[in-house]
Amino acid sequence: MLSLLNSLNPAQREAVTAPPGHTLVLAGAGSGKTKVLIHRIAWLLATGKAHPHNILAVTFTNKAANEMRARLDSLLQSAVPGPWIGTFHGLAHRLLRIHWQAANLPQSFQVLDSDDQLRTIKRVLKFLELSEDIYVPSDMQHFINTRKDQGLRARELVVEGETRFMKMLDIYLAYENICQRTGLVDFAELLLRSYELLRDNQELREYYQQRFTFLLVDEFQDTNTLQYQWLRVLAGGHGNVFVVFDDDQLIYSWRGSRMENIQNFSHDFPHRNLFRLEQNYRSTGTILAAANALIAHNTGRLGKTLWTQSDAGRPVHLYHAYNELEEAEFVTAKIQDWSGPFRDLAILYRTSAQSRVFEEALLRKQIPYRIYGGLRFYERAEIKDVMAYLRLILRRENDGAFERIINTPRRGIGEKTVELVRSMAKTQHLSLWTAAGVLIEGGDIKAKAKSSLAKFLQQIEQLAQHIQPLPLHQQIESVKRASGLIEHYGKEGPEEAQRRLENLDELVAAAREFEKGQPDDNSLLSEFLAHAALESGEGQASEFDDCVQLMTLHAAKGLEFSTVFLCGLEEGLFPHQNSLLDSVKLEEERRLCYVGITRARHFLSLCYSDSRYRYGARLPARPSRFIQEIPVELIEEVRFRGKFSPFKKRY
Repeated sequence: MLSLLNSLNPAQREAVTAPPGHTLVLAGAGSGKTKVLIHRIAWLLATGKAHPHNILAVTFTNKAANEMRARLDSLLQSAVPGPWIGTFHGLAHRLLRIHWQAANLPQSFQVLDSDDQLRTIKRVLKFLELSEDIYVPSDMQHFINTRKDQGLRARELVVEGETRFMKMLDIYLAYENICQRTGLVDFAELLLRSYELLRDNQELREYYQQRFTFLLVDEFQDTNTLQYQWLRVLAGGHGNVFVVFDDDQLIYSWRGSRMENIQNFSHDFPHRNLFRLEQNYRSTGTILAAANALIAHNTGRLGKTLWTQSDAGRPVHLYHAYNELEEAEFVTAKIQDWSGPFRDLAILYRTSAQSRVFEEALLRKQIPYRIYGGLRFYERAEIKDVMAYLRLILRRENDGAFERIINTPRRGIGEKTVELVRSMAKTQHLSLWTAAGVLIEGGDIKAKAKSSLAKFLQQIEQLAQHIQPLPLHQQIESVKRASGLIEHYGKEGPEEAQRRLENLDELVAAAREFEKGQPDDNSLLSEFLAHAALESGEGQASEFDDCVQLMTLHAAKGLEFSTVFLCGLEEGLFPHQNSLLDSVKLEEERRLCYVGITRARHFLSLCYSDSRYRYGARLPARPSRFIQEIPVELIEEVRFRGKFSPFKKRY
C-alpha cells in the first residue's frame, strides 16, 4: 500500500486517501490531477473499499480514457476488469447498447457523427419544404444539440410565439421523429437518452446506483447541464462522487460548460471534502508567477496559488511588433535558433484566422509545421464512404448512409432520381431504401434510372450476404473492393489517389486491431461503426511528426510545450472584441490566457502589434490588458531587427 502512495506529494496523498464521501479536488495546471484520480481508483481497489464493479470513471476524450485504463493497469501491475472508464458519450452508448429495449431503440441502432447528422437535418428541411438559406442546416444542428445538452426535448420547449422559433421547433421535432423511425442516435442523444433511461426507469436506476458506489470525474469544470444531471441521477443517494477540476481553466462555455456546476456541487452533494493541489510540476517559477498574477484579477474563484520547487527560470519575453507580419517574422526567427525538437514549440493564438501569416513565414523558412486540429482519420471522405456502405448494409433504414453512397461511385443515378426517392419516402413515410424499392416495383421512373437503382439495391443485398460470415477486417476489405471505391479514387491525381487508397488500407488495419480481444459475433461490425463515430466526434487531433505546433488557445488545453509563443495580445483580439463589455465573458478570456501561459514549461514569449489587418482593413491596435496584469519585474522586452519596426522601448 505504501508503494502505491510513494510517488504522491502530501496534498495529493491526502486527496487520494480521503474518507468516503463527496470530494472536490481543486487541481491547478500541471499539478497531477489525472494522476490523483487514477491513484484514487487504485487506492480504493487495493484497500478493498471498492470492488472493480463499483467504479465508474468519466473523462472527456477517448484518448484520455485509454490512457487512464493503461495507467491504472500499470499502477496495479495487472489488468483490472470491471471498472467502467470512458467518456460521457462512450459510457452512455454502453448503457444504451445493454438496455436498448428499455430505451425504446432498435438493437442495431447506429450512432450519427456530426457530418451525418447535418445530412439528416438537410433532409428534414426538404421534407418540411423550408429554405436552407433561411434555416441554415449548421445553425439548426447547433440549435438541436444545444437543447439536447440542456436536457430539453422539442415537446418540452415553450413556444414563444415568434414564427422562426416555432419553425425551428418543427425542425427539431421532425428530426427527432426521423431518427427514432430509422434507429439513428446522434452524440447529444446518446447522453440525453441514457439520462432519461435512468431517470424514468426506477429498476435500472436503482441497480446502477447500487452498483456504481464510487463515481470519479476528470475535468469536472468542462461539464454541461446534461452531463451534470446524468451524474446526479447516477449517484443518487448512495454514490461517493470524486471530482477533479480547475475553475481557472473553464474555457468552453460556448460548448455548454457551466461554472454553476462547480457552485452547485456543495448543495447537491453535501458533506464534501475539498483539497487543493497547488504544486506545479510543469513550469518555471516565473511562468507560474505570471499566471498567478493574471488570474488573480478574476473574481469568484475558489482560489489557489501555483508554486514549484523548480528554479525561477528565464523572464517572460515581450515582443512589440510593428504589424502581424513582423510578429510572424520574429517568431520564425526564434524558431530557427531552436536546437531541440520542433514538437516542443507551440505558436498559440486566439482566432484561427491568425494562423495564415505564421504558416507563410514558416514555409518561407522551410520549417516544418502543422495546424493542430486538421481532419481526423474517420472524418476523411474516403473513410466516410466505406463506413456509409457498412452502415447501410447493417441497417437499410439508414437514410444518411443511403444518400451518401447512392451515386458514389457514379452509377447513373442522377439527382432527379434521388429526388423521386425522397418524394416517395416523404409522402409514404418510408425510409429511402424502402421508397426506392417501391419505385422500382411500380413507380413513375424512367427505365434506365430504374435499372441503375435496382442494381444499387441488389449490390447492397449481395454485399450484406457475402460479408456476413467474414471477420470484421475482411468485411471491410470486401466492401472496399466490391463497392468500386478503389477504382473511383484511382481516377484522381496520382498523389491524391495514393493518399486515399492508403487511408482505405489503414481502415482495414484499424478493424483488425479492433477485433483483438473482442468476441467474434454479429455485433462486432455495429460496435466498430459506433467506435468510429465516437472517435470522429471528438475535437482532438492525433499525434504529430516532429514539427512546430500551431493552434488556437482553446485547442491547447491539456497540452504542454517547452516553449510557447503567445501571439496577438491586443485589445479586441485577445481579449476578444465580443467580451470587452461583458464581465463574465472577459473573465473567461482571462482564463483562456491563463491556460495559454501555463502550457509553457521553460520559456514563454508574448507578442503584440501596433496594427493588424482585420475586417478587411489595417487597423491600429493597442496592447492587451492581460499584458498589463503581469508584474513588470517578470517581463523582459526583447528587440528584433525586422523589416518594419523602429527600435525603441515601447512597454
